[in-house]
Amino acid sequence: MGNLLSIAVHAANIHDTIFGLVPAMLAFEKYPTIAKFCADMGYRGTFVEEVFQLLGLDVDISEKIKPHEWEKLPWRWVVERTLGWLGHSRRLSKDFEIRTYCSEAMIQISHLHTLLKRL
Repeated sequence: MGNLLSIAVHAANIHDTIFGLVPAMLAFEKYPTIAKFCADMGYRGTFVEEVFQLLGLDVDISEKIKPHEWEKLPWRWVVERTLGWLGHSRRLSKDFEIRTYCSEAMIQISHLHTLLKRL
């Protein structure tokens, strides 16, 4: 469905493979029935190993799309669509926030707006 399970915004000087464990752990604490995480090629290596060591879960890494070939990658479109919905929010179209917790709050408000429109 594309619902956000957890949000963690970090500074640009921290690599995603290091900080990616924070939202994974938050999501697993809220929803302990999660059986597997999905990620793109940027999360291979450290993230996969730490998720397995700390949470005992596997991470499904989606392959890079080959040039001149088109294929539907399972579940990746859900993530891209959800991030696209956040782009409709004027405050999230550019990086206006100074504090990371303000960015997290704006993401939650924007996603809540999207969910309320579905009712």
